[in-house]
Amino acid sequence: MGGETPDTDLIDIRRLRSFLTVAQEMSFTRAGARLYLTQQAVSSQVRALEHAVGTELFRRTTRNVQLTAAGRELHDRVRPVLRALDDAISAARELGAQDGGRMV
Repeated sequence: MGGETPDTDLIDIRRLRSFLTVAQEMSFTRAGARLYLTQQAVSSQVRALEHAVGTELFRRTTRNVQLTAAGRELHDRVRPVLRALDDAISAARELGAQDGGRMV
């Protein structure tokens, strides 16, 4: 594995947002409510992310959800990236509004 570049183009931002929300809520059901998705949809997105990453990100039981070490690492690194993306999109929208919002 050393030196390989992960195929990050296959990782959907929605899956990352679902992952982060589950990590914050420690519940697939509450994450779904926050994201206006069903628990099943959130679970499916997280499983697809786990498949893309190639490892389990959460330990799941019927009563408990916990981040794995890999999940904590991904959470800590992805959270600021998505925050920066949200900020960049907001800034672009503000500049677009000042410019009359024209699309060329």
